[in-house]
Amino acid sequence: MQTAFTFQTTRAILSETGATAKIGELAKGLGMTRAAFVTDKGILAAGIAGPAMESLKEAGIAVILIDHVVPDPPEAMILRAAAFAREKRIDGVVSVGGGSSLDAAKLVSVLAISEQPIESMYGIGNVKGGRLPLILAPTTAGTGSEVTPISIVTTGAAEKKGVVSPQLFPDWAVLDAELTVGLPAAVTAATGIDAMVHAIEAYTSKHKKNVMSDALARQALGLLGANIRTVCAEPGNREARGAMLLGSMLAGMAFANAPVAAVHALAYPLGGHFHVPHGLSNALVLPHVLRFNMPEAAGLYAEIAPLAFPELAGAKDGAAAMAEAFGRLGPELGMQSRLSEVGVSHNHIPMLAEDAMKQTRLLVNNPREMTLEAAQAIYEAAL
Repeated sequence: MQTAFTFQTTRAILSETGATAKIGELAKGLGMTRAAFVTDKGILAAGIAGPAMESLKEAGIAVILIDHVVPDPPEAMILRAAAFAREKRIDGVVSVGGGSSLDAAKLVSVLAISEQPIESMYGIGNVKGGRLPLILAPTTAGTGSEVTPISIVTTGAAEKKGVVSPQLFPDWAVLDAELTVGLPAAVTAATGIDAMVHAIEAYTSKHKKNVMSDALARQALGLLGANIRTVCAEPGNREARGAMLLGSMLAGMAFANAPVAAVHALAYPLGGHFHVPHGLSNALVLPHVLRFNMPEAAGLYAEIAPLAFPELAGAKDGAAAMAEAFGRLGPELGMQSRLSEVGVSHNHIPMLAEDAMKQTRLLVNNPREMTLEAAQAIYEAAL
């Protein structure tokens, strides 16, 4: 057992159906008087952000709305939001939304009081100084962003870069199953598989895998595997929604400390170039990366296969069976299963592979060394 490791996570967590109604009280406790409220127009139009905003107003906190977050948030959008927050003299940040909104909110909380250029923040441990008080409430059971020190930003035309620094852990993560009830089945499925990928990659992470991340990853996979079909078939099932949200958070805690690897590295270019939602990008390459990693990770995959898929308990070759099961799960939940279905052709593969190989922050964690040729072969297999 590895006893030497570092483990960090969000300072406090509130998990309770209807918990967003308490956000004002939490914000007041952090000393907020003028809060930037970071979300997207879809969440706003659906009324999902309403209880949190009302709660802030009832606590006497001015709400400064920043609702122009888009998926895979571009650097320019984040800088615009931070400039607006500075101009409005905010003293705290609250976000109710998907992973893109939460990631944007983290950076707004830093950039609103910092002169450090964002380009110098990319990478691991490069944020200098502090941040404003920060509360995050996820509306999807997928990214785990509420308990990770990571913000993913689209830079240039299509490349994704990460800011990874402990300042990005929020003061409060608020888990409210009510926020995820209206999620469409396609989004529910994709974000659920994303969370499962977080747990799998944390469990097999080459450099920082540890006893705590392992325990969290196993618990996360058990919750996610037992509930993902239910939430897609019964969207109003609050118990299953709550279990998915908890599983997503536990997977987030795991990969915040035992980082993700090649599945994410190969998924990012699909989002950058083809605007494929992040969870779907992961799902499309996952079975093929699992097969590639088998020579180094088959034993670990076999350990967790029955957690993700209880029907695999006692399977003769659990690792191979898990790869096959993930290949079937996406289509079973109504998702696309081939890259060709999202606009990718053979001609795009060299570009995708070259971009994937730029994700050195992630690839260093993969249990098997990834090469350009291997990345191309994985994309070919996924076509």
